Amino acid sequence: MLRSLKLLFDLIVQSCLSRRNLLLENLALRQQLAVLKRRHPQTRFAAPDKLFWVILRRIWAGWKEALVLVQPDTVVRWHRAGFARYWTWLSRRRKRTGRKPVGKDLREQIVRMAVENPTWGAPRIHGELKMLGYEISERSVLRWMRKAPRSPEPARRWAAFLANHREAIAAMDFFTVPTLTFGVLYCFFVIAHDRRRILHCNVTKHPTSAWVIQQLREAFPYDTAPGYLIFDRGASFNAEMIEVVKNFGIKPKRTSFRSPWQNGVAERFVGNCRRDLLDHVIVLNERHLKRLMNEYVRYYHEDRTHLALAKATPAGRAAEKTAPEVGRKIVARSRLGGLHHRYDLAA
Repeated sequence: MLRSLKLLFDLIVQSCLSRRNLLLENLALRQQLAVLKRRHPQTRFAAPDKLFWVILRRIWAGWKEALVLVQPDTVVRWHRAGFARYWTWLSRRRKRTGRKPVGKDLREQIVRMAVENPTWGAPRIHGELKMLGYEISERSVLRWMRKAPRSPEPARRWAAFLANHREAIAAMDFFTVPTLTFGVLYCFFVIAHDRRRILHCNVTKHPTSAWVIQQLREAFPYDTAPGYLIFDRGASFNAEMIEVVKNFGIKPKRTSFRSPWQNGVAERFVGNCRRDLLDHVIVLNERHLKRLMNEYVRYYHEDRTHLALAKATPAGRAAEKTAPEVGRKIVARSRLGGLHHRYDLAA
């Protein structure tokens, strides 16, 4: 008896569902027919038509079978576009909360104070504004100070110094390399400005000032020390290391805070090393990184051309004076495990 009632109930449900599907299919076909009957040079779905199909997609699983004029992906795209427009409209109607925006007059006053007083910081400017009766936080003052125009003269003087003394300048820096076991290795290098030569390169897990001093002794043996040495404000480049640099007869040149452009030659080498090698390998340990860096420095000196050297190499790779003959064989020599190649004319 219960089985018979269950079968009867299932039959009623299926008949209702089939009738519902039939009605929805009929409605979908009629809507598309109405679109076709419109007098336009090309059949177009208006906004209500798109809304109809977006809603139908949500309530009827068989909507794709009744869709004829456009692809199902088009309806999905309509839905996403409507979703984005709805939230855009909602965000515009929402009332703003939080702090009041900084007015134009106040912004101009902050920029004026920053330009007229280059030695003032955010606390000093904030204090002056407070005396004038302005209500603004010190953090906001700092944010708008950074947008003040800066004088190009210091940068020009620094660029002139680098250009005029490049034969007597070297630079040093660290960069980090992650390992397979989620450790961090520190790669130290010293680079000459004249021909972009790497004077010294080594790897460590613990970059202390004593370790840096030993690396400098190895980088500048006998009387090979340059006239100037550029470095940043890293913790390893402390007063003890600076004193040793002066004992070598080198004038230390420390860059300003947050000014990597002042040590651009070293920063360029770091970027080249990452793009050419480190972004394509997984370093296993310190020994592995040392081997990779030794191979890269050899490739960097002997094979890789440099824009700053007029497409030459630091080691002075000889270029062919005439174009090769037609059909002459060119040999490709693998470098860095096949990441790069050097091309020479076959003998």
